[in-house]
Amino acid sequence: MKESLELSQQQRLQQRLHPEQMLYGRLLEMSTPEIEDEVRRVVDENPALTESRPESAAQDDSDGDGGDFAESAEQLQRADYATDDDVPFQRVGTRSYAGAADFDMPAAAPGETLAETLKTQLSDFRLSEQEREVAEYIIDNLDDNGYLTRSAAAMADDMSATTGAEHDADEFRRMLDIVRRLEPAGVGAIDLRDCMLLQLSRLKHDARTRLATEIVEHHFDAFSKRHAERLRAALGCDERAMAEAIALIQTLDPKPGGHADSSGDARTRYIVPDFTVEMDADGRATIGLTSRTPELEIEESFVPDERMATASRREREAYAFVRARHDEAQSFIKMLNARGRTLMAVMKAIVARQKAFFMTADRSTIRPMILRDISADTGYDLSVISRATAGKYVATPAGIYPVKMFFNESPSDGSDTSSPALEEKIKSIIEHEDKSRPLSDEAIRSALAAAGFDIARRTVAKYREKLGLPVARLRRGF
Repeated sequence: MKESLELSQQQRLQQRLHPEQMLYGRLLEMSTPEIEDEVRRVVDENPALTESRPESAAQDDSDGDGGDFAESAEQLQRADYATDDDVPFQRVGTRSYAGAADFDMPAAAPGETLAETLKTQLSDFRLSEQEREVAEYIIDNLDDNGYLTRSAAAMADDMSATTGAEHDADEFRRMLDIVRRLEPAGVGAIDLRDCMLLQLSRLKHDARTRLATEIVEHHFDAFSKRHAERLRAALGCDERAMAEAIALIQTLDPKPGGHADSSGDARTRYIVPDFTVEMDADGRATIGLTSRTPELEIEESFVPDERMATASRREREAYAFVRARHDEAQSFIKMLNARGRTLMAVMKAIVARQKAFFMTADRSTIRPMILRDISADTGYDLSVISRATAGKYVATPAGIYPVKMFFNESPSDGSDTSSPALEEKIKSIIEHEDKSRPLSDEAIRSALAAAGFDIARRTVAKYREKLGLPVARLRRGF
């Protein structure tokens, strides 16, 4: 067998992201709480990074006895709070925010999960240790809305296999009856109908409650489909009595467990806006970032000394360490500042295009706008615009809105109408319709055409479903 050597050339084109570009993209998509946590983490991990100290703070701080009074307005405001964490973002500490009005921010409040609430109530019943374990196992199998979607036999088999102790379905059914007696009323139900019956059983047993129970128990299908005439004929009652019973049913809670905080950290979810926007009477916008990240600088002792690069081995290792930490700190400061400039540029472009909304807070004034429009205005790539707006919120005197809300396409080609404007019009038409004869999607389309919105019936259906509004048959009143 002959062996041969062969030499060949190959040309290949590759694109690699610079580490700074990767860092920039990661910082850009972070929200305000995330970027504040990231800055704290990097400052703690990199000794070359330190917070800048303002010149006023660098002066002698110990001239209180007889010295001149030199507290700034910001320092006076800070004195009203115990720590910096207690200072509202719109008050002080926001370098890019100037003169905007206060925005009400809901605070996170501790809460109790549904399972914890129910298990606490078990102490009101005389239960053995095994019965309590079974009841708690049932509670742990409830979904977030308080419904039980598993059978007693299936839970008994699972618990027997897990604990090694024998449990039967009858034991689980007895404990399920206990769970179904707990508050809020309706927990432990197997479906919506069962949930309503549990709640009705807790009410005063008068004529209205009895009629409402009969509707739910025996005529739930006709009720859910809003067949008023068929329901009235089956009940054999007058219109007023049926209306009162249905009004009672409509007060019941279809998700009895949905109000408890079932999150792992047992805290209320709340939104921290990333931008603030305020318009004056002349239409001039004041835009700011709400992030309270401190100004960063490089620690003086981490400025690399080039002479160490050619010295002893230990000095060369020290030089390499100092140089690496210095370069990392320099890149982080550079990309953090670039993030701030990018976010401000993007938000300014959005406000310029959606000025009418920021002046009136009327969603119907939102114009059609896509990522490509902001890209053309700012010169940034589409991926940069997408990262800069994803998961971000803007606070205005009228409320807090997701930035993505301002991006929408026109429902039809060549139209200057935005999706939010069309949604508001459809919502208004349905709100003012005759509930005894609700409008079909075709009738809504005709009403929109009369108002200057030329769209197809299927487009009406799409936006109606997006708004969470049911079809005409289910909107009919009793």
